[in-house]
Amino acid sequence: MIRKLEGILRLAILCMSVYLVYTLYQPQADRLIREVKEQVFTTTETPEALLTAEKEGQQEKQEAETEEAADFPERYDSRDYGKAPDVRNQGSLGTCWAVASVSALEASLLPEEHLRFSADHLSLQNGYAKSQDDGGAYTMTMAYLTSWKGPVLAEDDPYGDGYSPEGLSPVKHVQEIRILKDSTSIKEAVQAYGAVQTSLYMDVQKDYSSVYYNERTASYCYPKKEAPNHDILIIGWDDTYPASGFTYHVKGNGAYICQNSWGTSYGENGIFYVSYEDPNIAGYALAYSRVEAPDNYSSIYQSDLLGWVGQLGYGADSCYFANVYTSRGAEALKAVGFYSVGENTEYELAVVEDFKDTLSLAAFSPVQTGKLKHAGFYTVELDQPVALMEGQRFAVVVKVRTPGENYPAATEYKADEYTETVDLSDGEGYISMKGYQWSRTETEYNCNVCLKAYTDTEG
Repeated sequence: MIRKLEGILRLAILCMSVYLVYTLYQPQADRLIREVKEQVFTTTETPEALLTAEKEGQQEKQEAETEEAADFPERYDSRDYGKAPDVRNQGSLGTCWAVASVSALEASLLPEEHLRFSADHLSLQNGYAKSQDDGGAYTMTMAYLTSWKGPVLAEDDPYGDGYSPEGLSPVKHVQEIRILKDSTSIKEAVQAYGAVQTSLYMDVQKDYSSVYYNERTASYCYPKKEAPNHDILIIGWDDTYPASGFTYHVKGNGAYICQNSWGTSYGENGIFYVSYEDPNIAGYALAYSRVEAPDNYSSIYQSDLLGWVGQLGYGADSCYFANVYTSRGAEALKAVGFYSVGENTEYELAVVEDFKDTLSLAAFSPVQTGKLKHAGFYTVELDQPVALMEGQRFAVVVKVRTPGENYPAATEYKADEYTETVDLSDGEGYISMKGYQWSRTETEYNCNVCLKAYTDTEG
């Protein structure tokens, strides 16, 4: 009997060991894809719904930020400093996400540069199989800008004509976009960049009226938790804005100063006030924090033209991922770009100058390290550029640790009919749990790794 029990015990231990090895070393692609798809592609009719913002415990969070917030003025309005963009009108199209994106991008350049970017080009040339009536998501904007598809000037692609010309070149290169999830970071970004893009749930009629909107005071607060369906800008705040100004009863004073995309006839010349107590306002916000001239680098190497569609990992907060490229000529590798899928991401970056096979990746030796406070897209400049020759196969390798994330590597894959244009033939990506054994992402998990390389032509 004892021997039989010992045998059963050994078998149980063996089965458990196999299970643990599998769960540790096999990327959980199906689960992560489902989770990210549900978050990223939440859409409704016009205006467009974006990422559902969880606001559980918002009051406690705001109270915890009180001390930090004391450094901010009671009221701040970007218009007072010439840093607010012009108010636009999206009309009947589901393009609020695109209008908010290009408007926030314009604000980041003010008051030094007064440019008007094309929302038409963003909504029609982003690579996704969506019409202007289908809406969009913040990840679409990030993919469009960071892949250098745009921005282009509005005069080269006017809004609302249903046509977008091919072959337009970006007039700026966006190298960093931060995703902000707390009021302190949002206020800092508004002061630094003029505006941030965020989302609301707008309960409105066809004429844009709402029981939750006070037309007399141009104020809004929706009390329930609903998936956001409209993108706007935050251009300032007013801690003293009276609670009595809202149709829906709120407990305290304070409101964000927001800019809509429904023309100047809405609110106060396109501006309205959203209570701090709105369950969605500032649940997340995008800040376009590094915008450069289009000659900052000579070339971009990439395979993730649709950007951050899903995530890959090993059920743990860290992993390694890499992309392999072939140099187009004599040039210098200057920088590497990648997504941070969560807050407080720690990264290690390495370059394999002569890639042969996955054994080359196993010789991981970081040349740079850092920590990213916010989620988003980041470009890391190399302290020492790497000289490349034409035809040279090289790899960029990144190790990330993102607390709270079980799938910390951003990926591009065919998630639905909107992402059917994904091309897996243009990439050579790899992923590893510990940096020793590597899996090809295109063949084993049907996805591209979101990882870019930037070079300058030598001479």
